[in-house]
Amino acid sequence: MRLYLRFYLTLIAALAALALATAGLWHGGRLPVMPDGMSLHLSLLWLVVAIGAAAFPLVRQLTRRLERLQLGVESLGRGELGVRVAVEGSDEVARLARSFNAAASTIEQLMRAHKQFLANASHELRTPLARLQLAASLMPGDAARQAQVERDIAALDRLIDEILLASRLDAVTDPLEFEPIDLLAVAAEMAAEHDEVEVSGEPCVLQADLRLVRRLLRNLIDNAVKHGLAPIELSVELWRAEVRVVIRDGGPGVAPEEWEKVFKPFYRSPTARPGSGTGLGLALVREIAQRHGGEARCGGRPGGGSQFVVTLPLR
Repeated sequence: MRLYLRFYLTLIAALAALALATAGLWHGGRLPVMPDGMSLHLSLLWLVVAIGAAAFPLVRQLTRRLERLQLGVESLGRGELGVRVAVEGSDEVARLARSFNAAASTIEQLMRAHKQFLANASHELRTPLARLQLAASLMPGDAARQAQVERDIAALDRLIDEILLASRLDAVTDPLEFEPIDLLAVAAEMAAEHDEVEVSGEPCVLQADLRLVRRLLRNLIDNAVKHGLAPIELSVELWRAEVRVVIRDGGPGVAPEEWEKVFKPFYRSPTARPGSGTGLGLALVREIAQRHGGEARCGGRPGGGSQFVVTLPLR
């Protein structure tokens, strides 16, 4: 039952109980008869109805403000940091709304400062990383050790690149550069770097940010190559007003309890091979899909293996 109905029915019940108690105490429980023949009991009940009818607009106005405040809290909990609620009046509900707006502004400022710091720190790491890469290439000695150092530096470079991209995606003021792209052609281009990936589907043109779509497809393919086994199949499918990118592999698969966890930043599955990724690839896949109005999800493949599905709107 909605809040305003509970509040209103409670008020009516309280008034009715008060009316009955008053009538019961009148003349030792004997209800006098009014001049027109109406008992006091009935008169008090009519009075309760009249008070309830008059109080209903006030009760509904109060609970409507509380419901709007509840919607604001739920939106903030979903990560919509820019949400604010209207401040109406000067009572306790208005003060609560002002407190909510102040807390939401503080949280938004802290998150922006955190993201800016993360982006700046990642950017500053580029210079010493480049120097390390140059020193590693000139380092004499064991070729195997030199190759390991170069691989570690390359992994750090990828991690910094993904952190920078995640910071830019989280920035509210960073607009997407939409342009018409053939998703099947871009998918074939990204998969050409891996012989074990087969691409199929039908050509479709959608409005999207080409740079981000490339990253989405690259991360999906890299995840399947690193964590799955052949055959790896990537398909582009049209479905109503959406296009679906589906990638399947024949690996051990993802446990159902991890289908949502794999999209969290820096999450590493207990069964993942050491050094097989940064933990940001799939988080970026979902973030890019959501920035385009779509979604990304993980599931099981019939017969074993993993299946990742990304849906993007055609318009």
